[in-house]
Amino acid sequence: MKKELVIALDAKGRKVVVINEILFKGKRNPPWDKVEQYLKRYIGKVITVADTGEEIYIGPDFPDEYRGSEDTIKTRGPYARAKANAAQGIEELITIARKTSETENLKDKNSKKARYGWYRYLTRFALPVVNETNTITHYNVYLATLIVRKDYKKKLYLYDVVHVKKESSFNFIL
Repeated sequence: MKKELVIALDAKGRKVVVINEILFKGKRNPPWDKVEQYLKRYIGKVITVADTGEEIYIGPDFPDEYRGSEDTIKTRGPYARAKANAAQGIEELITIARKTSETENLKDKNSKKARYGWYRYLTRFALPVVNETNTITHYNVYLATLIVRKDYKKKLYLYDVVHVKKESSFNFIL
């Protein structure tokens, strides 16, 4: 399957991953089991963040965490669909991400996996809005946070994508 996405610039010159196809639909919740299966194709990949040159690995725990995290469980409606469809552009979302913070690991649950703490990166993506005739009228732009853990070997691993929120001031038109 060919990915239908591109990295574009918005009116303010900021990068945004434009995803042209809605793969995961659902009235209340998308089919998270299908999203998890889709994400398994990324396991083993290493993606470089353009701004920092840091390499982020996709480990085998990522698809399950993406599907079953606290953030995913409490996310409903259009934000859940946005998070599900963002899965199509994981590599590009990492590439354009901007590092915002580093924190220590505070939970025993992740004491081995995230021994050297957590990084947060902001990233942006756009999803199409279609009319009755299935024509794209515009794109809604979303902001998301990538959660990245630093393991005992000091490698960075993508852990989850959280806090997916629509940027209310943007409707992106290609």
